[in-house]
Amino acid sequence: MSESFDAVVAGHICLDITPEIRAAGQNVADIFRPGTLLAVGPATISTGGPVSNTGFPLRRLGVDVRLMGKCGDDVFGRAIVDCIRDEAPGAESGMQMVAGEQTSYTVVINPPGMDRMFLHCPGANDTFGADDVDADTVAAARLMHFGYPPLMARTYADDGAELARIFADAHDAGVTTSLDMAYPDPSTPAGKVDWSRILGNVLSHVDVFTPSAEELTFMLRREAFDALSSRAKDGDILSLIDGKLLSDLGSQCVDAGAAVVLIKCGEHGLYMRSGPAERFGRTGGAGPEDPDAWADRELFEPSCRVERIVSANGAGDCAIAGFLAAILRGRSADDALRFGCAVGAQNLSAVDTISGVRTWDETVAHVESRPAQNEVGIDLTGWRFDDRQRHYVGPTDRDAEG
Repeated sequence: MSESFDAVVAGHICLDITPEIRAAGQNVADIFRPGTLLAVGPATISTGGPVSNTGFPLRRLGVDVRLMGKCGDDVFGRAIVDCIRDEAPGAESGMQMVAGEQTSYTVVINPPGMDRMFLHCPGANDTFGADDVDADTVAAARLMHFGYPPLMARTYADDGAELARIFADAHDAGVTTSLDMAYPDPSTPAGKVDWSRILGNVLSHVDVFTPSAEELTFMLRREAFDALSSRAKDGDILSLIDGKLLSDLGSQCVDAGAAVVLIKCGEHGLYMRSGPAERFGRTGGAGPEDPDAWADRELFEPSCRVERIVSANGAGDCAIAGFLAAILRGRSADDALRFGCAVGAQNLSAVDTISGVRTWDETVAHVESRPAQNEVGIDLTGWRFDDRQRHYVGPTDRDAEG
């Protein structure tokens, strides 16, 4: 393949179907009663999963991107490809429509005043493996981002053998690699596998690892996750996570071979830990020109303040897009964190996952305006706040002493 471009975003993709539910009630039983007809409004049809939720924002940020996923040759599959073609013409070239496969879909149940519920069919995502990755397309890119293996059964089977092969092949082709995760439901097979072993097999081939704090605590510190969950209101453990736990998680991932670990901490912000300079010598086509500038960092960037939050759906995927777009443009680690928080905040201003995301030039202006930041609700005892950079410097950072 003679064509070259910036990035491939691969992995989980589905069709999201969200009917407009107008009925309100105190609980689910008030609205959904057996034997009754519930009148609803129009349904919103959109793509879901990181292929689109990170790929589309990257495109809006000026990144030349191709999308790579697997769906059935059915009505839902054609709808996914049409959605991609409408938002990012040409990016659909990496999509597979396979006869006999069922396209993954999610019905989003979102009653007024209640938490959302999801009816999800994994479909073709469960059969996605290394053979479904077009090696020529990946080799023509500077960076490959892959998302949500916990929702893709074949990738985590056999201690992650397929996932490790996908990343090893990309690394061998000289491509910078990035991996995002999803929360494994403890009651499903994905919640019962040994994620510590899987990540141990994969992270040496991963340059940028971008899980959430909840996901990574579940995978690497299950006892801590269970203890925090028992104390957390409504099961939300984020406000109970502290700097010590983030440092421990970051260290374990760097020790396992990742060059950069970006841990999404929801409304609080982004944590970043990076490995030694020699690790950056094998970070591929989007790696930094000056490895020393990215090496041995531990930082926490507070989230940007948003006056009116419309929806947080896809905010983490958008934050990853901002971070990766900055890497692709040769920005510093400090800048990449700022762009991650800025694009994550842009997402919050729209109902869908991408409408709020601005162009690269608009995002640069947004970052350079030094937007107001939220107070960090995570205990960062032992960290130092850098007034000039406007973020926290961790105890293992090379500049920890100031």
